[in-house]
Amino acid sequence: LSHLAFSDVSFSSVIIPKMLVNMHTQDQSILYAGCVTQMYFFIFFTDLDNFLLTSMAYDRYVAICHPLHYMSIMREGLCTLLVAISWILSCASALSHTLLLAQLSFCADNAIPHFFCDLGAILKLSCSDTSLNELVIFTAGVAVITLPLICILISYGRIGATILKVPSTKGICKAFSTCGSHLSVVSLYYGTIIWLYFFPSSSTSNDENIIASVMYTVVTPLLNP
Repeated sequence: LSHLAFSDVSFSSVIIPKMLVNMHTQDQSILYAGCVTQMYFFIFFTDLDNFLLTSMAYDRYVAICHPLHYMSIMREGLCTLLVAISWILSCASALSHTLLLAQLSFCADNAIPHFFCDLGAILKLSCSDTSLNELVIFTAGVAVITLPLICILISYGRIGATILKVPSTKGICKAFSTCGSHLSVVSLYYGTIIWLYFFPSSSTSNDENIIASVMYTVVTPLLNP
């Protein structure tokens, strides 16, 4: 929980202060080095959030489906391992995108139609071949977004099946209170990301994309209990 809290605070801090400065000064310029740095930490904390939310889903699964074995399964060593793996994978993913981006050429001053340096928006401005970058984005997207989401859905599917077997209303309420807030955050977080990146539409305006981005970069960390 402490790592998730740190990740959420850092996740928003990478973007929001710069956005507020831009709004206040009406100067929306950003240096290339600053843009790349912002993109690296944005990807890093996004991936870290994904892995930590997946770890929490497993924790909720064990707590509800195997309550008597919870302390023996979710021991300190396993928790430390899950957190360490989350940090390492997030760092590797963000570093790979950043190093590949550094190989690209940008022919002139460009305007990013976004309120932060989003990787997809930056690639569209490059005059180099971005096929390798797009391949890595797809591969990392499967590993960082799709697989964790599948794990979360499976864990909550098992949790739902277990809850339906509980005869008492009190037990059902306790189970929902245990994982309800986490499930709501996961739904909002992944829902906006999937709508924004997995189902792009030519009819979707930049304003709608920005609103969707605000939902998972600002609102979700704000609501996360």
